[in-house]
Amino acid sequence: MNQAESNYTTTEKEMLAVVYAFENFRSYLIMNKSIVYTDHSALKYLFAKKDAKARLLPWILLLQEFDFKVIDTRGAENYAADHLSRLKNPYENVFDPKEINETFPLKSLNKVAHKDPSTPWFADLANYHTRNFIIKGMTSQQKQKFFKDARRYFWDD
Repeated sequence: MNQAESNYTTTEKEMLAVVYAFENFRSYLIMNKSIVYTDHSALKYLFAKKDAKARLLPWILLLQEFDFKVIDTRGAENYAADHLSRLKNPYENVFDPKEINETFPLKSLNKVAHKDPSTPWFADLANYHTRNFIIKGMTSQQKQKFFKDARRYFWDD
């Protein structure tokens, strides 16, 4: 959550969480029916409301392509969510962004090795997907089968 989002109302934060979840799990949720359980009853009415605030309209439009319903459960019925929502974050006011260093000095550092002889193909697929690394010495038929198998395990959006 960025600095501006931390100033949102509780209802807007709840809706932001739903939008974030649907955006991140889009490929799994897009053609499936989903249920959003919440202890925030106002959220249920926000999705049904025709005249929402300007800030919420893009979120409502984004969520219209999903087939889901919102079910309001009281906090007393949903113990884990109720407890987690009341926890205080000790780092709430600390904003310390760190850059991710994706350069590695060793090329072999990003290669996956396999110890289980029954699944060497998984290491090959992982190495191909992360670094476009293909095993040397493969025949054209083996490469063709490899790429055919790779399509089953990776979904490129």
